[in-house]
Amino acid sequence: MLKASEGPLIEGFDLVMFDLDGVVYVGDGPVAHAAEAIAEVRGGNTSVAYITNNASRPPADVVDKLERVGVVATPDEVVTSAQAVAHLLVNDFGTGSRVAVLGGSGLKEALSAEGLQVCGVQEDDVVAMVSGYGPDVSWGDIMHAAVRIREGLPYYASNADRTIPTAFGVAPGHGVLVDLLRKFGEAEAKIAGKPARPLFDETLERIASHRPLMVGDRLDTDIQGAVQAEIPSLLVLTGVTGITELLTAGPGERPTYLAVDLRGLLDSHPHVEREGEAFRVRGWSAQVTQGRLVVTGRGAADDWWRAAAEAGWAHLDASGEPAAFDGSVPT
Repeated sequence: MLKASEGPLIEGFDLVMFDLDGVVYVGDGPVAHAAEAIAEVRGGNTSVAYITNNASRPPADVVDKLERVGVVATPDEVVTSAQAVAHLLVNDFGTGSRVAVLGGSGLKEALSAEGLQVCGVQEDDVVAMVSGYGPDVSWGDIMHAAVRIREGLPYYASNADRTIPTAFGVAPGHGVLVDLLRKFGEAEAKIAGKPARPLFDETLERIASHRPLMVGDRLDTDIQGAVQAEIPSLLVLTGVTGITELLTAGPGERPTYLAVDLRGLLDSHPHVEREGEAFRVRGWSAQVTQGRLVVTGRGAADDWWRAAAEAGWAHLDASGEPAAFDGSVPT
């Protein structure tokens, strides 16, 4: 199911779209090896884009944060779900429309940049309610937004991530708020961020590419979105995805390539061979026996994960049940 590359993976693509949280940084700290790998990508003939579902920061602030973790970027290379939802609103209601906003400065700046009028959640004569992640959003504003959505005001959301990686652990994301507003408001949300297409379309409109690659740490946003957009993807294990998430991934959430971290962009990716129930790659062999994943051998950590993933997915497809795993995983 995973694809192989004879040479460095990056040689097959003209654009790499990097997710940020869990891929380049976690909280305020850098992800190991990320800055060095991105510098090598930028040093070649490959374009880069930094695409994020986090709508709280304007692109200039994202650039500042990237620079603090050693990554070079320009504002034009940063594409946010706030920008994508702004374009959705302009397409649906037109420039100059008044929009009620529940979110941070990144969302408000993106809406204003597209010519939309940013209004408070209680203001009259608005065409829609839009929300995005904002750590300082008040409960009072959430209540007012929920009531207005329930009364029929169209609802748009920058993204629906249920969790976000932080320096103190995996925390609730904007998707928790989106669920609250949808359920109380008895309405659906028009969502711009991954795994929906608008954020991918926004990126590809801005940076022309014939062979893009999506790099992310989340199966339910980065990878699922790439699958739906028919874009190859690289899953890295520096964020929220671990062995449990990997073994339960259905066909629509499976990456094209897999590596422990961003150094996987610079390496070749071997083919995983199947021999009966065993999946072998270099020095590792993985198979599911009596419902449990067993991996034996020795070698690189990347190859351990590739063998484990292939064995786990084959078992899930055949049995409908994910394999259990109670061993240790390499890093």
